[in-house]
Amino acid sequence: MPSPRLTDLGCGVFCGVSMFALACLDRLLFGASPVLYGVLFLLVSALTAVWVRGGDLASAPVVVPIAFAFGLPLLAEGEGGLAGHLMALVTALATQAGWLYGGTLVAGVIVTVRKLRLMARRAAERERKRERGNWEARARVGGQGRQGLVRAPGVQALPPYDHRPVGPRTPRPQARPRRTAPRGH
Repeated sequence: MPSPRLTDLGCGVFCGVSMFALACLDRLLFGASPVLYGVLFLLVSALTAVWVRGGDLASAPVVVPIAFAFGLPLLAEGEGGLAGHLMALVTALATQAGWLYGGTLVAGVIVTVRKLRLMARRAAERERKRERGNWEARARVGGQGRQGLVRAPGVQALPPYDHRPVGPRTPRPQARPRRTAPRGH
């Protein structure tokens, strides 16, 4: 299965064009079957949630319900001009709300699972980097004669510590308060 990575704009274009094309096919082949359109909407919702980029995960559950309405005018049969077609569209949205909510839920669940996995992967990667950094620091400090520790490539060994006492640090001079207003004469 291909794994394209859609941006938020690409996600909207993919959903809208797919739902419009599927509504055309549904009208031509099956006589505007709302059940088939709903099932195909669930499939497009799942594909959109799977194919959206990791940085744009939040856009999939937002775009999916909008795309549902792109193909719906082809399936809603209205009479009486523009007002009749608008009433048929509103009626179709109301009667097909279960499919709309279902597709949005499918996209939301898939996106949530992907986001949780992404966060866990990033946390594990940070932990590996932290452990690798600790290991390299131990190799730098004690890697000269200690058994089992090897210096990381490119890390120079520190000079040996000769246990001389270090004198106290020189104290910092006291801070002087700043004048915020000029003094009067």
